[in-house]
Parts: sequence; C-alpha cells; structure tokens
Amino acid sequence: MSTTLAVVGLAAGVVVGLQPGVATLPHVLEAALVLAAVGLMVIAAGRLRRSALPAGCVYTARKGTKESAIADFKGVFTELTRELVAENAPYTLPKRLDAYLSRLMEYNVPKGKLTRGLTVINAVKEISAAGGKLADEQYRRAAVLGWCVEWLQAFFLVADDIMDESETRRGQPCWYKLDDVKMNAINDGIILEAQIYQILKRYFGSEPLYVPLLELFHEVTLQTALGQFLDLTTADPHKVDFSRFSLDVYKQIGPQPPAGPMFAPNLAPPTDPSPARCPRAVVYKTAFYSFYLPVALGMRLAGITDPTLYVQARAICVEMGEMFQVQDDYLDCYGDPQVTGKVGTDIRDNKCSWLINTALPIASDKQRNVLEANYAKKSDGAERAVRTVFDELDIVGKFRAYEDAANARVLEMIAQVHGMPTTIFTMLLAKIYKRNK
Repeated sequence: MSTTLAVVGLAAGVVVGLQPGVATLPHVLEAALVLAAVGLMVIAAGRLRRSALPAGCVYTARKGTKESAIADFKGVFTELTRELVAENAPYTLPKRLDAYLSRLMEYNVPKGKLTRGLTVINAVKEISAAGGKLADEQYRRAAVLGWCVEWLQAFFLVADDIMDESETRRGQPCWYKLDDVKMNAINDGIILEAQIYQILKRYFGSEPLYVPLLELFHEVTLQTALGQFLDLTTADPHKVDFSRFSLDVYKQIGPQPPAGPMFAPNLAPPTDPSPARCPRAVVYKTAFYSFYLPVALGMRLAGITDPTLYVQARAICVEMGEMFQVQDDYLDCYGDPQVTGKVGTDIRDNKCSWLINTALPIASDKQRNVLEANYAKKSDGAERAVRTVFDELDIVGKFRAYEDAANARVLEMIAQVHGMPTTIFTMLLAKIYKRNK
C-alpha cells in the first residue's frame, strides 16, 4: 500500500504537469516531485501510526476492568519482544538465539501481578486527570515505560535467585535451574537489563526526556544492587551474629540520588530510634524500584516538572516501600501459607528481618539466648522456639501498631502535596495497607 501511494504520487505529478498550460519539463518535474513528496509523507505518517500502538491494543475502547487492563498491557509486551528480537538482525547472530531470547523474555518478564508496570499507567491517568482513559499514544508511552520497570524487576529476580540459591519463583523453577540454562542465567540477566535501554532508545531516544529516563533507571539499578549487597553481607547464613543486626548499621546508610526533576534531592535518614523503623536496605531494595520508579515515570509523562513534587513523591514512596517490606517480613512468619506460599523462611535463613530487629532490643537475657540458639537453624523445633519468643514479646501487636502508624504517616504526607492530584498515592496505599499476601 505504501509503495502504491508513492508511485501514484509520482504518476499524478507527471499527469498534472502535462496538463495544458503547465506542459513544460520544469513544471512536470516540479509537480511530480511535490506530489511524490506528499505521497512519501503519507507513507511516513502511516508507518508512524503503525508503530505507535501494537496490534490488538484497544485500551481506550475497553471497559476499565482489571482483566482488560492486563490484557492491553500484555499486548504491548508482545510487540516489544518482537521488536527486540528483530533488532538483533544487524549482529548476524545464529537464528537459534532468537528463540532463546524470546523464551528468556516470556519466562521471566510478564509474570506476577504486573503491579509495578501498571502503576506507571495508573499514575499517568490519575495525575493527568484522564478520567480513566488515555489516548492511544499516551497509553503506548506509559505502557512502554511500565514494561521497562517489569524488565528491570526480571533482571533483579534472575540474579537474586542465583545468589539466594532459590528453587522456584512464582510457581515455576527459577530460570537458572532449567537444564539448558544453569549459569548462563548470569549472562541472561545482563541481556534483560540491556534490553531496557534498547526499548528506551527506540521510543524516547529523540526526546529531551531520554537522558533523565536513562539516569533514573541507572540510579535505581545501582541502589537496588547496593541493597542486595547489604542483604547478602549483613548475615552469615551459617553463623548467627546478632551484632550485625544493629539498626545503627542501617541508619548510617541512606539513598543518595542526584538532585533534579526526576530525582529528589538528598533526604536525611529517619531520626526515629524506634526498633519499628525498618532497615535502610529496604529503601534500596524495595522502595525505589517498586514504588518511586513507577510513580516518577508516570509523573514525568503527565508533565510534572516541579522538583518539589518529586521530593514529596520520593518521601511518600520510600515510606510505603518500608511499610511493604515490613509487611513481607511479618507475613513470612505469621501469614497464611496457603495465601503467601511460604512461611518461616526468614528465621531459617538468618535474615535480618523487621521481626528480629524489633525483638532483640526488648528481649530478656533468657529470651535472647533462645534466639541465639535457634535462629538460622533449619528445623521445625528451632523455628517454633523463635516464634515462641516473638509471641512472648507480642511482635504481632507491635507490627499492627507499626502498620497503623505507618499508614497514618503516609496519609499525612499525602495531605501536604499541592500542585498535582494525589490519588495515585492513596490508591497505592489502599492496596498495601492490611494486605495478607
């Protein structure tokens, strides 16, 4: 069709140029070139429209159901994977790599609840007051960035599973546990991260937004890696050393992202000495890529440029990220295994969780001895002994008090935001407050 338009444009130019009164060679050529150029512009516009939205993505035409939102979002993923495989063509790589890369992406990226990616879309909707709908191009841009967040998480999880020697992830064997993958997974994780920047260049490379996006993703990646370092080095998996669990170890560590519209200037670490304050590793590992990254991306696409609003958004998201991780630690011990899928792994794996950090400062000498003798032991009896101490110290009550206080803090922080709609924050908070999985 495109070629036909070009030919027709050129032919029409010749016909017009040969009409009486204009039948001179210069006029023929001029008319032909002008109309051919119009034809080429139509072609370019057609290509732009085709690349703007993947086939089957009819977001604005659907009812705003959760199922339709996920279906539309996954439609963008399908298109992105095809584009990424096609971009390998200039490297003249073997064809079998295409199938492997497609499998790598499909196995690791579009899994879980996709909450982080969908948050980008929801943030754009709520902040831009789109009334529950986005124009196709708006949706496309938000969805592309949402998938970049999901790609980032997939990269983190592939690496995390190797480091933790995990067996399963989301009900299926970890990627590195597959017989034809094994330690190739290390390189596969690098590929997943590199694909983020392929996507960003393809869709935002010609925009002023491109460099801030690169900086944001690089900074969040670094912060998450630092959080993983803290998690891996705080506790020896084979030896209990509670001196490493001191909250002071964490309070001296705070995220230091550069100032700018996409980043909040440095915030002072919390001054609250309460044991209920979460370790700062949580800020690195959870708060930034799970909460701040999706919200900041949505704010940027919605046209928010006031640096003060990013400072406030960052503070709110950090608080919610800490709350989310504390909940995870609590549910690991007290959650319903039929809902969470696992219980008690933090105790057995010598994790520096919120529960043990809360228990140690208030435990008696006798209770501390029980914790030291049984923590990190991979037996049901040892786990029960630790849980008994937790029960004696009313860790459940302290968690509920923490959760209520954290929820109140976030609501108060949201109330201080002026200059943008705040429903994206209240929606996120409503999803995590009192959650059970």
